Amino acid sequence: MGYLSEDGWPYLCDRRTDMILSGGVNVYPAEIEGELLQHSAVADAVVIGVPDPEWGNRVVALVQTRDGAEGEDPELAEALAAHCRERLAGYKIPRTFALRAELPRTPAGKINRTRVRDAYLAG
Repeated sequence: MGYLSEDGWPYLCDRRTDMILSGGVNVYPAEIEGELLQHSAVADAVVIGVPDPEWGNRVVALVQTRDGAEGEDPELAEALAAHCRERLAGYKIPRTFALRAELPRTPAGKINRTRVRDAYLAG
């Protein structure tokens, strides 16, 4: 998925298969991940969509912190949400921030979004 600028330059936003449809709008995980990676506490991040009865999908960020924290940290979650609010439209801000010691990667070194989503949904 991408677009052409007014000057004719192509810009890629994300892969179509990664796009999250939430409340009738398209949310591109790569944009959110890029903003999260700018926060000083974040070592790595992946954004996924999980089923939501009201919105279709809900935006969830799984974050690997620099200190290796796991679970939930309400203070860090609020700091990350505030960081995103300064940079992203409201509908793009993750509703949930889950901390992970490590995010699973493919042999090529890419984050395995399917494994992340399946593990998150499994509990």
